[in-house]
Amino acid sequence: MREDFTSGRRRAIEHRLPRAAAVVVLGICAIGAAASGGAIVLPPGFTDELVAEVGSPTALAFTPDGRLLITTQPGQLWVYQNGALVSPAALNLASPTNVICSNSERGLLGVAVDPSFATPNNNFIYVYYTFNRAGTCVNRVSKYTLSTGNVASGQTVLIDNIPSTAGNHNGGDVQFGKDGYLYVSVGDGGCDYAGGGCAGANDAARDQHSLVGKILRITRDGTIPTDNPFTGANTADCRFAGGTTAPNRCRETFAWGLRNPFRMAFDGNDGGTRFFINDVGQNTWEEIDLGAPGADYGWNVREGHCANGSTTNCGPPPAGMTNPVHDYGRSIGASITGGAFVPFGLWPSEYDGDYLFSDYVVGKIFRIEASGAGLRSEFATGLGGSSAVHLRFGPRAGTQALYYTTYANGGDIRRIYFTAANGVPTAAMTASPMSGPAPLTVNFNGSGSSDPDNDPLPWLWTFGDGQSATTAVPTTSHPYAAGNYTASLTVRDSKGATSAPVTVTIFSGNTAPSPVISSPAAGATFAVGQTITLTGSATDAQDGTINPATLQWTVLRHHMTHTHPWFSGTGNNRTFTAPAPEDLAATTNSFLEIILTARDSGGLSGTATRNVQPRTVAITLATNPSGLNLTVNGTTVTGPTTITSWVGWQLALAAPTRQSPYSFVSWSDGGAATHSVITPSTPATYTATYKKGKK
Repeated sequence: MREDFTSGRRRAIEHRLPRAAAVVVLGICAIGAAASGGAIVLPPGFTDELVAEVGSPTALAFTPDGRLLITTQPGQLWVYQNGALVSPAALNLASPTNVICSNSERGLLGVAVDPSFATPNNNFIYVYYTFNRAGTCVNRVSKYTLSTGNVASGQTVLIDNIPSTAGNHNGGDVQFGKDGYLYVSVGDGGCDYAGGGCAGANDAARDQHSLVGKILRITRDGTIPTDNPFTGANTADCRFAGGTTAPNRCRETFAWGLRNPFRMAFDGNDGGTRFFINDVGQNTWEEIDLGAPGADYGWNVREGHCANGSTTNCGPPPAGMTNPVHDYGRSIGASITGGAFVPFGLWPSEYDGDYLFSDYVVGKIFRIEASGAGLRSEFATGLGGSSAVHLRFGPRAGTQALYYTTYANGGDIRRIYFTAANGVPTAAMTASPMSGPAPLTVNFNGSGSSDPDNDPLPWLWTFGDGQSATTAVPTTSHPYAAGNYTASLTVRDSKGATSAPVTVTIFSGNTAPSPVISSPAAGATFAVGQTITLTGSATDAQDGTINPATLQWTVLRHHMTHTHPWFSGTGNNRTFTAPAPEDLAATTNSFLEIILTARDSGGLSGTATRNVQPRTVAITLATNPSGLNLTVNGTTVTGPTTITSWVGWQLALAAPTRQSPYSFVSWSDGGAATHSVITPSTPATYTATYKKGKK
């Protein structure tokens, strides 16, 4: 980290110039304020609690009357009201007609509430989702009316046809500034919509005639604010076509040059519209940018405060480009996600105006101090991998808490609040076995419970069958007759502070179904673009054969130590298209995990998993004479170099026309100096031939 903050509180962060899950829960379960599993570590005086279990939660927003709106990647908008999730969903883009693409990083990604929501004839909410337009996936922003009965209706499309080329890097945040305008974050699509490169070689964000890789700003009706930075001559409206023709610039654009600005954070402490942009990096830097009209943050020329992919070429940015206010490298985290400013007066004064942001891969929430030092520290750790997707402050018990969505544990909505001098303990419980023939004796273990002040704890057990117990040790056991029971545990410290309960369901007299995956077969591999069929079956000791129409599938794309949801669906013989690797670095550390879940009539589920590896092949890039430079998918290599590729993956090859004293002559496959090849099924060599002198 480079230390070049200036003094001042909120403005201090602006002067900083240093520098993308657990198994998706299929369905939801409101449990009020149940406690965490005990692994989350917070500063003294803070408590983390579970609000609700929601599969694949992506974003949060609050209405003025206190309703919490929750979007999910598969396409549902849920309302949490009066301590419970309201069923059915207020909006379901997946049913009865599936109008959403939710594979890869696509889906229902953002939600905002109109600043005048409570006024007559308003009740407007705004969502960002990936629309399935006759098999082509495009991102759009729509406005709906949310009734007091929690039904969203009357869609008005405000922005449409934003390319979602490769499935990832969609952006997806929608938020209102204090200026009353709607801000929209849009990613670069992963691969160039115009057929160019992918990952670090994708220069689509440089195209000012396209909406990708941008922050957009529109009115609540979708029109262009008169003070947007790109209006007048050589500009055009792009909000329905997703772009215009070069050299025109899109009038909706507020700022540009972004890779995947997944989340924004608006500073409620500021008198105007001040916000940060959390832009997910490629392989080197995660960055936080200060939103400014007309700003160019440099992608794909720049990544963080350096040149794309570099940790050493970090001089001043090229003319016209803007460095981030903060960035961090891969020793800290690997995928920046949510962000939020701490409201003045909410927590102890040392937190006033601080910026909190999360990293999806390492499962942490970081803090940047606004006191002038600008130091980055860890605020919350132990959140688990694939966690803390979105951060937002919202109401809790007459004050506010920091709410966040996480994909960990299948999908949760959680919140962190300050509890003053005596911290509230946290309960954690395991139970084994949780199902089996009746009578069933279950062993409970609450040793994961904790108290932030290290006070001694008694364990208060409620077994769900009318019996309870208090123990001085964290373990106990209890016999159950046939039936389903909800057991709970709370812990209380010596000063009387009591945790929220944690619960488990016991299925006495019932055993879990046994699912079997038949396709893809064990040991199967895949090629990029291949259609993979998911077929399975399940049997249950009590129910017999499980109806195949109820089988639930989840496909996760593993990348290094984290996962990305790739596909989910219900039924048998479901199909999906196999992905490409995210970039060259991902070719050796990525694979697919297939998860089949079957549920019996008693509500007990069983899962089967199968890993499917990509079909890899060695590709050699050579030069004649050897030792000259080439680029492949934006990465410079020296010939000869052998890389690992996936069968069917497109490789963008480029041979510089001049490398003194040599000039390019030809590629061995007959392609132009810059051309693309599809990775074959067997090892191959591509040689660029040069000769001395000019061609």
